[in-house]
Amino acid sequence: MNNITGIDISIIAPLYNEEQVFSQLIERLQSVIDKTPFACEVILVNDGSSDNTAALIEEICLKDSRFTGILLSRNHGHQLAVTAGLASVRGKQGAMIIDGDLQDPPELVNEFYKLLQQGYDVIYAVRKNRKESFLKKMAYAVYYRLQKKISSFNIPIDSGDFSMLSRRVVDNMSMMPEQSRYLRGMRAWIGFKQIGYEYDRDERHAGETKYSWSKLFELAFNGIFNFSDFPVRIISRLGLITIFFSLIYFVYNVYRKIYYNDVPHGFTATILAIIMFSGVQLLSLGLIGEYVLRIYNQVRNRPLFIVDKIIQDGRENPAGIVSERSKKP
Repeated sequence: MNNITGIDISIIAPLYNEEQVFSQLIERLQSVIDKTPFACEVILVNDGSSDNTAALIEEICLKDSRFTGILLSRNHGHQLAVTAGLASVRGKQGAMIIDGDLQDPPELVNEFYKLLQQGYDVIYAVRKNRKESFLKKMAYAVYYRLQKKISSFNIPIDSGDFSMLSRRVVDNMSMMPEQSRYLRGMRAWIGFKQIGYEYDRDERHAGETKYSWSKLFELAFNGIFNFSDFPVRIISRLGLITIFFSLIYFVYNVYRKIYYNDVPHGFTATILAIIMFSGVQLLSLGLIGEYVLRIYNQVRNRPLFIVDKIIQDGRENPAGIVSERSKKP
């Protein structure tokens, strides 16, 4: 996408069935961009909503030229909706990514921008607390620390997609063609100068969370399998552990045979050995299958997302964009 020199920062907000919170979101965003000492645009990405979100996006974008609407052809998922926004960034200094449910306060754009001016390329928000159930808090805490331990490079813990990215980080992320996207891992992998900014994460203002447990697990798997070789290495370790215990059991049988002429035998021991070896084999096949599935999705070379309509600069793009692929180097 071409840069408009009058725009400094693009604020990206992916939306999926957010009509209940939409008016509050627009109100706060307008208040923010009215007061910032730098020029902002807001990119609202409709991720195939089934409610009135798309119509609301069209209405505000036709009324206020500072808002750009990208309407995807269907629900592609949060990570690809943000990717569609990144591909449309016109801010010459960079972009800010927020959630459309107002759990990420857009008012922090000024604080993030100050750090951007100090030379940081990535300012990622670190959640000091979560207003969520105890079970989810525990799951997040365990996952982030596990990910940090097994990742091949440092991915900051307790940080989500809420962040500000310099223009060169935006461009580099747009050139990365992963189908199974984990944006917080991608921005960490890019490198450059990065810093965390602690904040209190607000409660969802209205509606329900769009990240079900299954989607959270899918995102977690993308973070593990895309940025760690641990799942592959664990197969070798499981094999070595299995062989080790098998050798111990073999030595035990020889010992019993030589000194007591009594070799342990029985149905229970046989079943236990079969179950253990079968479990290790199936787990190994499952881990390999996760990588094969990602390779299969990648080599199909499909567009990352399909755009149905764009409303920009107060008017609808008559040609639109029928498809969009991550930019190639």
